[in-house]
This record gives sequence, structure tokens and C-alpha cells, in this order.
Amino acid sequence: MNFDVAFIGLGVMGYPMAGYLAKAGHRVTVYNRTIATAQRWVADYGGTAATTAEAAAQGADFVFCCVGNDDDLRSVTTGPEGAFTDMKPGAVFVDHTTTSAEVARELYETAAGQGFAFIDAPVSGGQAGAENGQLTVMIGGDEEAVARAAPLIDSFARMQARLGDSGSGQLAKMVNQICIAGLVQGLSEALHFAGNAGLDEKAVVDVISKGAAQSWQMDNRAETMVNGEFEFGFAVDWMRKDLGYVLSEARNNGSHLPVTALVDQFYSEVQAKGGGRWDTSSLISLLSEK
Repeated sequence: MNFDVAFIGLGVMGYPMAGYLAKAGHRVTVYNRTIATAQRWVADYGGTAATTAEAAAQGADFVFCCVGNDDDLRSVTTGPEGAFTDMKPGAVFVDHTTTSAEVARELYETAAGQGFAFIDAPVSGGQAGAENGQLTVMIGGDEEAVARAAPLIDSFARMQARLGDSGSGQLAKMVNQICIAGLVQGLSEALHFAGNAGLDEKAVVDVISKGAAQSWQMDNRAETMVNGEFEFGFAVDWMRKDLGYVLSEARNNGSHLPVTALVDQFYSEVQAKGGGRWDTSSLISLLSEK
């Protein structure tokens, strides 16, 4: 079944995700703050470009969103000319932004009071995952709304799962980022050690990646880390934003995250040296300076 769909936010993730919805046969209206980007998307995929989030969402059965942070999300939902101004009763708002769990719960309550559903559905897989339709989606929200949105999310996801009530998707994404932070730091130190020990780093990785040390980061980032190349995905600026949500939530729920806090500090050092737009594997650059 095909639906009237809106997609708000056409960044490196949202642009291809909206494209997959169009390819699946849905009637897609897009909104982006930079109108030229929305017009380019229409040239690539068809559909319609709206000049406001409100206009994009009007009459839509499903409204998807992928913007930057809590403030951006509030702006395109409950702000002036936001999508929540005139949402269709019974519609589902699917938020793929990585945000705090607090804002997810806040917007869930607002949506419920206005007669439509809100689910938080942050993604993992980066730009490559979005472009290849292979994202992992972690979802929080009411079972009925999640079930209705699932076939549409399938158009760009290889895995999706409801983890619980509103906010659970964002909490699961925080777990994901905790894991990545620790893995990248460990891989950075391992490669640094291998080089200083006189080993061929790439040869070592080729061997240990077939054993218990294997990880996605090792398979996809070790070679570029050795080469000092950091232009391959999720930016340090974005990771620090996400780790800020993690550490705030940890203070609220009593979790002790010493390694995560330390890696967040290291990422701040990468930013200070001008690497805010480098990918997260750039942690290794700090070790070469010591």
C-alpha cells in the first residue's frame, strides 16, 4: 500500500532515506531549510518540495524527520510553521534524529494530545548505510504506531526493532554510541601500539580481524586510520553531540561511564585541533602527537 508521506530534513542521511520511500512508490513531499536541496531532491526522485515543515506535513499519513539535534527537532515540529501545526488525525510522526530521550517523550505527549502518534527511531549505519538502504533503526513508542510505520521504514533499513515505550529508541542509540566510543579508542591504541612495536599494522589487523577482536570499526576503519585519512563518515562534532546526551542521561539514571566520559574529552581535543568534521576514527591522531 502506498501513502502520502512527508520527509523533513535532507542532509546526508535524510536525502537518500527519503529517496527510498519514493522508490517504494509512496507520494513524498520534502522540506529542507535550504530550499535548493529540496528542489534537487525532487529533480532526482520526483514528488514535491514544500516551503515549510507545516506545509510538507499537511495531509500526510506519515511524516519522517531527520534533523540535527533537540533544538532543530523542536523547531520543525512545535515551532512556528512546524509540522505539528496541522498534522492529520491518526498520522504517525517518525523521528530519525538522534536526540535526548527527554525531547522524544515531550513530543510524544504533545502528539498524543493532538490526536496523532510520535515514535522515536534513531538510526545507525552512517551515510553509507543510508545510501545503501541498510540502516539499523532503534524504535520507541506505541506498538500500534510502530507496526504501522514498519513497512515504510523497511524501505531503507536492514534491521528495525521496537525497544519499548517513548524514548526507548533514543536510549538504545545511546547504548550504540557508548559501544562505538570505546571500540574506536581501543582500536586507536592498538594500532598506535602495533606501529611503535615495529609491526605492520595492516598485516596485524588482517590476522586479528578473523578472531575475537573483530569489529565493524576494525573492518571498515583500521586501514584509513593507519593512513591518517578521516573523511569517511560520522563526524566528531556529531559524536560529541550524541555523547552529551549519553552523559546527561547517565547522570539522571545513576550510570557510571568513565571510559565514555574520557573518550568524549578526547573528542574535544580533536575538535580543538580543527578536526570537528573528521570522522570518529580520528581519535588515533591524538596518539601520534604524544
